[in-house]
Amino acid sequence: MKLLLVEDSERLRSTLQHGLVAAGFVVDAAADGVMAKGFLDTYEYDLVTLDLMLPRMDGMAVLRGLARLRTRPRVLVLSARDQVSDRIEALNAGADDYLVKPFSFDELVARLRALARRPEEAHMPILECGPLRIDTRSQSAFVADEPLSLTPREFALLGLLMRHRGRVFSRHDILERLAGSDSTASEGSVEVLVFGLRRKLSDAGLEDIVKTRRGAGYLIP
Repeated sequence: MKLLLVEDSERLRSTLQHGLVAAGFVVDAAADGVMAKGFLDTYEYDLVTLDLMLPRMDGMAVLRGLARLRTRPRVLVLSARDQVSDRIEALNAGADDYLVKPFSFDELVARLRALARRPEEAHMPILECGPLRIDTRSQSAFVADEPLSLTPREFALLGLLMRHRGRVFSRHDILERLAGSDSTASEGSVEVLVFGLRRKLSDAGLEDIVKTRRGAGYLIP
């Protein structure tokens, strides 16, 4: 899951980014509202953690601006504002959840994972394509009930293509979804990733599930 972390405290931002990456998220970090808007205008995110008291553009303005995006991420507000009126204002402006500082990091991760299941996975925790099945809750894959061993990035790619069956993802699209904006990975690494996933699927008896649209990208029909 790709996440944008918006937090003006350098110390907290660094701590959260390190912890969220360790928890399996792909994380970009913004120190103020204008920087956050720039990220959101450029990249697609599944999740946003958003402080409200930000320099240059406050969190409420960032939150209200999400309505213009083609793909709207789920938003968890992280704020020291603990009044009920603050929570109501943020939720009415489009926030999906609200967590008051200080907070438990484990609770933050649990809430983010719960939010990540809402958009496309809440009603489809199990995704299937013929004998291929993935369980998005346990991050596991099976072919005809036999476990399929995938790396975290291979699973993320397979899940992306299965959640959006019929949609073509270019190498650039895949790189944006599976790597942070500061990643040194190249589009060539996507070819390697697709090759490795296809080889494992082929070894499990599944040929040609991941299709190539020449000059466009990859998809699962």
